[in-house]
Amino acid sequence: MLISDQEIVNALHANDEGVFEQVFRFYYQRLCNYACNIVVDMDEAEEIVQQMFLNIWEKRVHLEINISFKSYLYRAVHNACLNRLKQQKVRKLYADEQIQITEPGYEHTSQTILKTELEKQIHNAINKLPEQCRLVFKLSRFEEMKYAEIATHLGISIKTVENHMGKALKIMREQLKEYLPLIIIVFPLLFNF
Repeated sequence: MLISDQEIVNALHANDEGVFEQVFRFYYQRLCNYACNIVVDMDEAEEIVQQMFLNIWEKRVHLEINISFKSYLYRAVHNACLNRLKQQKVRKLYADEQIQITEPGYEHTSQTILKTELEKQIHNAINKLPEQCRLVFKLSRFEEMKYAEIATHLGISIKTVENHMGKALKIMREQLKEYLPLIIIVFPLLFNF
């Protein structure tokens, strides 16, 4: 390129799309080849380079470059490639763990401990409910009875069942507020708040 680094930066600060396009055309394929050497996938390399150029354009007004523009581009692509490789590694580890978790009879020790702790906290919270609320809650969640069935079973109105469930859920939410995100994941049907 015949334009200096400082002229490129100044042109970007001035929103000069022509200079940006020149830079893009001059470096794009070179950067894609460089990225492909790292991530070993040309489609992914192109995506990384395109995203890097998009970031430069979006931040053009505040862009500060203390090294050569070429070095800046290569370093940005290099870092983006390393980040992508890290993400892939994390995804693979997560996928491998999910496969193990779904295998019959497998339950990770920490998950077993977590589940046991959650069950203990839920049990304690249920025991703190008023007697009638506790009974309605258990029939609804553990026996999977509908409100009408509970009303018939206990000889109370459906509205009373609804009131008891509302009260039970409110108390349970308060008692278990620290654990709610985990409870929703581990026991999604049991505690449908």
